[in-house]
Amino acid sequence: MHPKEPGKPQEPEERKPTGKAARPTDVTTETLLADRSMGAVPVGWDADMAVTALYSAHFRSLVRLAVLLVRDIATAEEVVQDAFVAIHGAWRRLRDPDKALAYLRQSVVNRSRSVLRHRAVVEKYAPKGLPDAPSAENGAIGELERSAVIEALRALPTRQREALVLRYYGDLSEAEIAHAMGISKGAVKSHTARGMAALRSVLEKMS
Repeated sequence: MHPKEPGKPQEPEERKPTGKAARPTDVTTETLLADRSMGAVPVGWDADMAVTALYSAHFRSLVRLAVLLVRDIATAEEVVQDAFVAIHGAWRRLRDPDKALAYLRQSVVNRSRSVLRHRAVVEKYAPKGLPDAPSAENGAIGELERSAVIEALRALPTRQREALVLRYYGDLSEAEIAHAMGISKGAVKSHTARGMAALRSVLEKMS
């Protein structure tokens, strides 16, 4: 330890995250814009350290994106948790760890698609009965679901909805959206343009 020089403030020691991250509980007060402060991971971090840091920086914003895709908080949290578990297991195989956030976004989009496909099959063959009582989690996003824009988004085809959510709520570039959706930038432009046109049409009918 070096002695403190007279008249010169001593800089705090750098601390790296250790242990497992505590699960955030308040996702309702976050903005819909993705936190871009931790896009790259410091060189030399192992899976535990890197995923802990990514989890702390991006869990909430990824959940907010997933909510708009799968339409409920509980499922969105499961989707994002699974994405983090997957990236932890694949950490040593990642070709470019600095692109871990892009990997997470793509994983969230793909898992959201799987959820929607499974949900469609279940709803198709499920017996008709009394509606379930609303859960506390559904009540927590009641205000969000009452938004005309959110209702209009739900009426769009899956790819158009994904493109609009990632562009205008996730604040991603065309290249980032293309990577997350597994399509070309040209296809992103097409889905975004068609989605915006359809969204305007739906909102006009609802007004």
